Amino acid sequence: MRRATIPCRLVTHSSVGIQQAQPVRGRDWGLGANAAQVQETAEEELPTKLREIVQLFQGVAEQRARYQQLLYYGQKLKPLAKEFCTLENKVQGCVSQVWVVCKLGDDGRMYFETDSDSALTKGLAALLVEGLSGATPVEILKVSPTFMEKLGLQQSLTPSRSNGFLNMLRLMQKKTLEAYMGSSSSSSSPPANAPEEEPEAVATKAKAESVITTVKDSITSKLTERLSPAELEVEDVSHQHAGHAGAPRGSSETHFNVKVISDAFQGLSLVKRHRLIYGLLQEELQNGLHALSLITKTPAEVSDKP
Repeated sequence: MRRATIPCRLVTHSSVGIQQAQPVRGRDWGLGANAAQVQETAEEELPTKLREIVQLFQGVAEQRARYQQLLYYGQKLKPLAKEFCTLENKVQGCVSQVWVVCKLGDDGRMYFETDSDSALTKGLAALLVEGLSGATPVEILKVSPTFMEKLGLQQSLTPSRSNGFLNMLRLMQKKTLEAYMGSSSSSSSPPANAPEEEPEAVATKAKAESVITTVKDSITSKLTERLSPAELEVEDVSHQHAGHAGAPRGSSETHFNVKVISDAFQGLSLVKRHRLIYGLLQEELQNGLHALSLITKTPAEVSDKP
């Protein structure tokens, strides 16, 4: 279904507790046919409520109005009980303090609560809660960080805020995966009368596991191969988060600071650079890697510094 992209003004819509957009006269913001088709296809992959929020922000021409919309979301957010403001629920790599809790409902859908000590960050967190609550685990795990660009908030967010927003989304997706896997663990257990593995099979499996590279090695290898960086630093800071309940049990390599200087970032926004790295490290993120703190620059950006 095609949607006209023209400037809008905000009006209060009390029935759903958010501000909705109404079209007004103004400049034509229409896209070319191919671009519009790509945009609509990407939006269709988002959970319904998150797609509606994206469309709402796209209908607002003024950057200031988008910023006010964020603050409005934050004002409507219910405070999170202090008992949930723990290290386990805290978003890492965020300028302000942000906590996220989630629950897998009996209906098979995820429901989130969040809070922050900053008005702007609270608005960003509330936007995600509004957009993701009520979605299925599969829908949430399929959300790509690129939707953030469609919100048109680049001018309102510093790089550190954008990185914090990414980390909020990633923590929500991680908690979603953990909740989903936890609910299905009993059904995936082998039957009590299932035959035991042969000794040779056990030995082969142990040998294969012993030659698996470390997470740091894997990150270094993949980023080197795909980005051909002029400079690459991968620092394991997992020890600073020892005992963090958000990390999978038995995992010792969970948190990394990564600095990449590469020509591959030329012409890419901060969000797209981060998306590129998250895409390359999907396997690690789904198997123990908990958080990344990223610095992504081109050689030119580094040399331009005084």
